[in-house]
Amino acid sequence: MALIIDGVAVAKKLRSELAAQIAAEKLAPGLAVVIVGEDPASQVYVRNKARAAEETGITSWTHRLPADATQEQLLALVAQLNNDGAVHGILVQLPLPKHIDAQTIIAAIDPDKDVDGFHPVNAGRLSLGLPCFVPCTPQGCMILLREAVTKTAGKRALVVGRSNIVGKPVAQLLLQADCTVTIAHSRTHDLVAECRSADILIAAIGKPEFVKGDWVKEGAVVIDVGINRVANPENPEKGKLVGDVEFAAAAERAAAITPVPGGVGPMTIACLLKNTVQSARMRI
Repeated sequence: MALIIDGVAVAKKLRSELAAQIAAEKLAPGLAVVIVGEDPASQVYVRNKARAAEETGITSWTHRLPADATQEQLLALVAQLNNDGAVHGILVQLPLPKHIDAQTIIAAIDPDKDVDGFHPVNAGRLSLGLPCFVPCTPQGCMILLREAVTKTAGKRALVVGRSNIVGKPVAQLLLQADCTVTIAHSRTHDLVAECRSADILIAAIGKPEFVKGDWVKEGAVVIDVGINRVANPENPEKGKLVGDVEFAAAAERAAAITPVPGGVGPMTIACLLKNTVQSARMRI
């Protein structure tokens, strides 16, 4: 049976270290979170981020705009936050309403306050191996990976998913860790064979239990980024959360695996706080 990599415990440890660093260095990091509209999942994420920030010693402001706010109004708010010296990190919660272009908004954020790591400047610096804000979920994946793998050099790593938010940046981080990296996607030929050859499997495709347990190589490490709500006869109203990997069957073959929930999710918020503290330290 696989080692279950406890993202809750690792995230708690990271938040504790950040709180100690804030106190020791007398930092006053500030995080501004912007949410447009009333998307229920986004509301939950924003509340969790604000609570985690405050518990860590980071001042957090939440700016709420109505769903019919214009792109110009959002850009004006971003410009205001860019010029606010108390704000070290700016996060615009995605997804945005369809009438607002997310890339335009991301590009308007000061790259030195882009604690999500999505700005083209930070994406470019990551691809070149230069110092930058690393996107939070990929950063969290790598921290959890190191809980199970002491040496990544030479390992065959497969990333299932090619998004700008997870797939591409986590592939860059795996390359920096000296892995041999393959990115798979919906048009990959013989995905099953690719999975079965991977020492490290990162699943970030957004489809519930898409990666079957018998696709996992014996002794592989599986990092499951997916968070999917599916039907649950025992709780029809809430359903249940599952990852992109068929967890129980994969855990029979893997050396280590992250659960859903309780795996990558808590690390995403912890790494957001880590980036915010990094930004505050840059301004000392």
